[in-house]
Amino acid sequence: MQTLLTDRELLESLAVDVELNLRKHVEAAEGWQPHEFVPWDDGRNFAFLGGTDWEPEQSELSADAKLALTVCVLIADNLPSYHREIGKYLRTGAWWRWVGRWTAEENRHEIMIRNYLMVTRSVDPVELERLRMDHMTKGFRRPAMHLLDVLATCAFEEAASAVRHRNIAALGENPMVTAMADRIAVDDELQSVFFANMVAAGLDLAPDQTMRAIADRVADFHVPTVTLADGRSSDEVLAEAGLYDRAKEGELVFTPLLKRWNVFTRSDFGAEGEKARDELTHLRG
Repeated sequence: MQTLLTDRELLESLAVDVELNLRKHVEAAEGWQPHEFVPWDDGRNFAFLGGTDWEPEQSELSADAKLALTVCVLIADNLPSYHREIGKYLRTGAWWRWVGRWTAEENRHEIMIRNYLMVTRSVDPVELERLRMDHMTKGFRRPAMHLLDVLATCAFEEAASAVRHRNIAALGENPMVTAMADRIAVDDELQSVFFANMVAAGLDLAPDQTMRAIADRVADFHVPTVTLADGRSSDEVLAEAGLYDRAKEGELVFTPLLKRWNVFTRSDFGAEGEKARDELTHLRG
């Protein structure tokens, strides 16, 4: 039976891998500016400053695009909760620098989309603000996890986010929405690669322990959700719109990462690792 490592031992043992992968991520991340994706010439004042308040006919987006971008803003705007949840596990050295980098990248997404929605008057700004206040007040908390579970969860979450944004781009709503969604998807994919590389390092260091974490996180995976103005969950409405369907998570989220980790071809598992891997045979693909 393989010896279980504590989270502190894992943090220390994987410190070099974090440093190397952080450098790779920064080098691979294309420099871009959120303000460049906003058509500022379309903007005008609201009534408070002598302009005109929002009316539904001012929006030129389809219902699916408005839904998708509203969900994107609400999820991204809850960044303080996500920063806290990941940061409480990674408060040391290069791990903490990665948390800062990840947080900064995620914040750019919210800034870009919210500015676009306000300038183009694509959604009701008052309703969006009410939803934002409610969502952030409720916050987001994860159940207590060990380090390897956190890394696997984040790899899956970023892969899932990339799927959602690629589907938004595929709507073909307009060139700017497509460009924004594709831009965010690229960031999501690179972030998923970072977390996936750390899981891979964990597999080399503690195969059984990491395999157990992967299997557990697949079994209990849920993407972050928001409650919309009509009381429905974003899970439900995004699936109806064909933008993110949990029924396809196995094919689009889990299987690609399991292949990346060579889960089904590794020969270094003990009994516990084999047991965990057997729980994922339906995702062999």
